[in-house]
Amino acid sequence: MGKFLDGRAAVVTGATRGIGRAIAETLLREGAHVAICGRTEEAVERAVEELARAAGGKVAGRAADVGSPEQVVEFFRFVDQALGGLDILVNNAGIGVFRPLADLTVEEWRRTLDTNLSGTFYCSREALSRFRARGGGFVINISSLAGKNAIAGGAAYNASKFGLTGLSEAMMLDHRYEDVRVCYIMPGSVDTEFSQRTPGTDWRIAPEDIAEVVLTVLRMPARTLISRVEIRPTKPQR
Repeated sequence: MGKFLDGRAAVVTGATRGIGRAIAETLLREGAHVAICGRTEEAVERAVEELARAAGGKVAGRAADVGSPEQVVEFFRFVDQALGGLDILVNNAGIGVFRPLADLTVEEWRRTLDTNLSGTFYCSREALSRFRARGGGFVINISSLAGKNAIAGGAAYNASKFGLTGLSEAMMLDHRYEDVRVCYIMPGSVDTEFSQRTPGTDWRIAPEDIAEVVLTVLRMPARTLISRVEIRPTKPQR
């Protein structure tokens, strides 16, 4: 019996660890061919080897900074060669710098917006041109509840995720009649290195839980779009 995503080609950005890694592994287990990227070649090579060992299937990877439009173009050329097409894009790559606005450097501001917001634009633009050749596709953006709830010290991060909300919703409206479905997922606290994983954080959402939500979005009939998902820990710390 075939698997749900047999023959489908997927890209997951920022997939060397955390949420992206869990999503890539889950897609592989469901039969997809997966290409990943991360910031360093060493981390990408290690992740590809471990994913292949854990989940099997066809997995490839290349180092790319999604905040660089030139590197994104090169990465998607690599994807063309490695996968031969594209059906699913998961924009997961992200960074966070948390300090009062007056203490943020211009470089920290730019790097956060370049990665979290512009990177999603660059990758989505490349994917959309490829979806036309396949007759449609999925874009799933991993956002955050910080995209609707401002937090102290989160000026750059909030700005990038608030912006991602607008980008995601506009992209959905622009391309829905091309059989492109766009969804953005807004987790709260996830138990990864990003949120400073420490002992006693088992109340947080697991990366694998986000991967299951991605699968749910992909499983929906073509007539139905889950356009936005908010996820919270069931019992956060009081």
